[in-house]
Amino acid sequence: MNTLLIQNALHNGTPHDLLVEGARFKAIAPRLDVAAARTIDGTGKAIVPAFYNTHTHAAMTSMRGYADDIELFTWLHRHIWPLEEHIQSDDIYHFARLAILEMIRTGTVFFNDMYWCAAATAKAVAEMGVRAAIGRSFIESSPGVVAPQVARENAVFEALVPTLPERILPTFAPHAVYTVSGQTLRAVAEEARERGAFIHTHASETRQEVEDCMKAHGMTPVAWLDACGMLTPKTILAHAIHLTADDIALIRDRGCALSHNPCSNFKLASGQFRFRAVAEEGACRVTIGTDGCASNNNLSMLEEMKFAALSAKGEARDPTAAPAQTIFDCATRHGAEAFGIDAGVIAEGKLADALLVDLRHPLMVPCHNLVSNLVYAADSSCIDTVICDGRVLMENKAIPDERDIIDAAQDTCRRLLVSCKIQMTE
Repeated sequence: MNTLLIQNALHNGTPHDLLVEGARFKAIAPRLDVAAARTIDGTGKAIVPAFYNTHTHAAMTSMRGYADDIELFTWLHRHIWPLEEHIQSDDIYHFARLAILEMIRTGTVFFNDMYWCAAATAKAVAEMGVRAAIGRSFIESSPGVVAPQVARENAVFEALVPTLPERILPTFAPHAVYTVSGQTLRAVAEEARERGAFIHTHASETRQEVEDCMKAHGMTPVAWLDACGMLTPKTILAHAIHLTADDIALIRDRGCALSHNPCSNFKLASGQFRFRAVAEEGACRVTIGTDGCASNNNLSMLEEMKFAALSAKGEARDPTAAPAQTIFDCATRHGAEAFGIDAGVIAEGKLADALLVDLRHPLMVPCHNLVSNLVYAADSSCIDTVICDGRVLMENKAIPDERDIIDAAQDTCRRLLVSCKIQMTE
């Protein structure tokens, strides 16, 4: 069995040694006199849980800086979807690798993905050693009819599922109530229930979505999803900005998890998530996600935590709303729990998903409160080492094959833009 010994890392305020056997923490103590296949010196570093990004579209790294500063529905219909018509499976593989590279560098070891060509993203995840929940996509060409290309891609992914490592979780990912009819939502809910699978969908992201759903069905998107059998303890609702009191109660009672995406919400001016009403008063399960690079521009959970905390305080007009520890838990432990991953904390017996943070970095000095520094001050340069499932993915800020991954994504983007007759600005 592979073993890893991390020596003299700050844990719960004091230096500790941590032994990893296989994928789990075997022992944690002030000093461990054991041998290991690999040893990491944690002096001057703190060990903390890694991040779990609960809503993204990984391969949209292809659109970083493309079609910025545009309203959501115009952005989708006139810019994003037309470009996506030219994206092929191989392109998605390279852009997913770029996304995973960025996530590792910013401390994320898991992402919940909804995008085209799920098999291509799964291939990238399997190769690069992170965890992911990868969705079978559903968007319709007409009510009750899944778009043929989407159906074909789902079939390719389905054939791949039996070969995937355990750290890849297949899910069902109907896009939204405005792109998927009740007929298909009910069928997805039933199949997910039979398989014991997770469901991942957008919900109540914009006022227009809510208004259109009220006109079409006489109820909010959350209530409509519930009427279609979609709300379960294994459902993740992305954004969930425009919620009524009844919506909040329904989400809590059904045990759904919410993925809060503050940077995307701000950039698209979709609205402001009511963290206090939903999480602190409504007792709903809240996690944090980045959304995709087209609506956020990066995949940093460090940045997302700060925006989540500041958004909550601004919306509540109260600086005590969403304290740093609460936000940190949303980005770590709550995200892992939402997907049944036995991680999110540093403890014996837990899966070894962890970060070593450089306490000598200027952004981490002084360190009156480690979690506060991580939420309000840190950026990716503070992260020294990333471990997922007991495997070291980044050490001393170095990631294997990083340059090749970046070059391949850049070349792919050039080819894509030429095919769309768009000139790339060098």
